[in-house]
This record gives sequence, C-alpha cells and structure tokens, in this order.
Amino acid sequence: MTRIIVVGGGAGGLELATKLGNKLGRKNIAEITLVDRKGSHLWKPLLHEVATGSLDEGVDAISYRAHAKNHHFNFRLGSLETIDRERKVIVLADLTDDNGELLLPQRELEYDILVMAIGSTSNDFNTPGVRDNCIFLDSPEQAHRFRTQMNNEFLKLHAKGEGTVDIAIVGAGATGVELSAELHNAIKELRTYGFGDLDSSKLNVNLVEAGERILPALPARISSSAHQELTKLGVTVRTSTMVTQAEPDGLTTKDGDKIHAHIMVWAAGIKAPDFMKDIAGLETNRINQLVVNDTLQTTRDESIFAIGDLAQCTQADGSFVPPRAQAAHQMASQAYNNIMAKLNGKVLKPYVYKDHGSLVSLSQFSTVGSLMGNLTKGSMMIEGRIARVVYISLYRMHQMALHGMFKTTLMMLVGRINRVLRPNLKLH
Repeated sequence: MTRIIVVGGGAGGLELATKLGNKLGRKNIAEITLVDRKGSHLWKPLLHEVATGSLDEGVDAISYRAHAKNHHFNFRLGSLETIDRERKVIVLADLTDDNGELLLPQRELEYDILVMAIGSTSNDFNTPGVRDNCIFLDSPEQAHRFRTQMNNEFLKLHAKGEGTVDIAIVGAGATGVELSAELHNAIKELRTYGFGDLDSSKLNVNLVEAGERILPALPARISSSAHQELTKLGVTVRTSTMVTQAEPDGLTTKDGDKIHAHIMVWAAGIKAPDFMKDIAGLETNRINQLVVNDTLQTTRDESIFAIGDLAQCTQADGSFVPPRAQAAHQMASQAYNNIMAKLNGKVLKPYVYKDHGSLVSLSQFSTVGSLMGNLTKGSMMIEGRIARVVYISLYRMHQMALHGMFKTTLMMLVGRINRVLRPNLKLH
C-alpha cells in the first residue's frame, strides 16, 4: 500500500490530507498520515482576531485527531527533525511536555510520497532585540500572549485613570493592518464590559512600515483607501520607517526616533523555519523555502512535494507565487491532482497561480480590496459590506474544503447562534 505523509496541518496541508483521505484512505488504496507539532488547526488569517479577543479559537479550532478519524487518515503528533531520502523515512523529534518530561521518543515514519507543508514563521531580519521583546503572530499561543498583555495593560490604565496603552506593530501587510483596526474594535467593545472610561483616545497604535506605503503587495488605490480608513480610526501610520532595534520600552528607527510601546508586534515578513535550510540536501532559497518545479515537486527529489508558504514556486513571468492563503488552497488542489496522476502513471500538470484578488478586513469598520477574474477583465476595487461578505467567504471556502457543504452550513448557523449567546469579546 502506498504511504503518503503530509507534514504540516496548515491551510494547504490539512486540505490536502483531507482530500487524500476521502479519496484513497477511505478505500484503503493508500495510507495517509498527517504530521503536526500541534493538536489542533486554526486558519492562520484569523490569528489577529484571536489576539484581540474578537474570536474564540476554542470554537473555530479543529482537532486533528477527530478530523483524521472522520476523513480516513492518520494523525501523528510531533515535530520534523530530518528527512532520510535514501531510506525514504522522516524522523520526528522527541516529544516532551512543558516540564521537559518525555512523552514520546524519537520516531521514524516511512513514506513513498512526502508532502512538505509546514508553513512559515516571522522573519526578524536579525534586527537586534526583536526576538526578545516583540510578539510574532505565528500561532494561537502567540495570539494568547498578546491578548493577555493587552488586557493587563487596559486593566492598569483603568486603575490609574489616565495615560494611554501604546502598541507598536511593525509591518503593514495584511496582518499588521488588520490587527491595527481590530484593536480599535476591541477597545470599543471593552467599554461595554465594565471599562466605561476607555475609548479610542486611550489607545495609541503605531503601524510602522519600511516601504513607501502600507499593503505593498496590493494595488496603490487599495493601499491608499486602507491608509485613510486607519487614520480615521486614530492609527498613526508611519511609512518609510525602518526599525533598527527593539527594546523593552519601544522601538528605535533608522532616523534615531524612539517609538514608545507597552506591547510590540513584529509582522514584517516571513521565512521558512531555520531547520529547513538545505534539509536532506534539498534545494532551498535564502529564506529557507524549498525550491519546487512547476509540478510542485522539489527540484532534487520527485517523491517530495512542497506547498504553501514553504514552497518557492516560480510563475511564468519569473515572479514567485506569493505566500497567501489562496495560494496554499490552490497548491493543495494541484498537489492532490498530481499525486493522483503519479499513482496512476499519468503526466503531472504544472501549477498556475490564479490571483483572485486581495481583501483586507478593517474589523467591523470597513473592508477594502480588489477582485480579479474574467468578469472584471482585470481588477475591480470593492469595499464596505460587499467586500466584507467576500472576505468572510474565503474562510467559508476553507471550511468547505475540510468539512463539505452541509457541515459548513451547520457551522455558519452555530456561528450566528453564538453571536447571541457569547460575548462579543473573549476576556479570559
């Protein structure tokens, strides 16, 4: 029986394992195994909402073990240590608890086809002090850390009755922009939970971007619209500002300015985890991504695929596929088709990235973005309620890929009920 291992249960990896399990695992044609170092999955674009408390991850998180049972694949808890390409095995590191006690010893898993989908981490570009003083919104744990610090700062401010809570966010991509807006929604909600003296004037958010404009990956008109909306909310947007050092009480810029902050978030770029550099002799780039050809197979091993943020995939025009959720979703579908073709002795087809546009949610205040496709003959800028509906639909597409239409519809119904039963802000 063919053994297929998917390492990484993010947006692309979990969708791929689910499709392979439903198709091959159900009929015992292949043994599908998903490996992840966490026990549950949360769609990464939601982390900024978890950080501010506007989303309860306990409701939206998916248990890998339960999902594996329902979709005919195996789940193994563990962190990848190395790959032995000659023996076709992956090695999982010792698994320990928070106290360092051994739970599971080092293990080996055999594969015929391996799919690497472990995603990315924040890139601090070796900026002094960042790793010690900033929060990276890479995981639910980091989001919890931010929420705890934020609530503590608001509590101290409420007790003092004066001053501001100063938050600095480095990197004005989608995460930085969305978090800036979500913070103002959080303080608005806190007023209704016993913090009546709090308002936007008590929140000082600095959004710092080294480039000339925010949302540099999006068209200039969308960037400009989002900039105006953030300024209206009271966010101080600093473009063309490079951070050279992070200290416990704030950031220092290249110009020598000091941006005071109680909490600092670093969202200024991504890289693959450091241990991926030249792993098993595979070709990697300067940010540790695995270099793949157009079929999503690694350049030095046809039995190893890479998808999502971990893959450097070159497009026809010479540019690289951007590290976005829609790319991971598309790569998972193409990897599935190519794995099926490989098993059936058919020709593998190239992956072509389709940019369906970009949307940025400014919490409950606004949503801006562009849609791209044949109907618009280019790109069409949308904002407001329509954009918000489309933004939410991206997450619904992810849910449908995992659960199907019927279960996703039930989840949407439960979500509406929870809006009535649960508080608007998670405060614990």
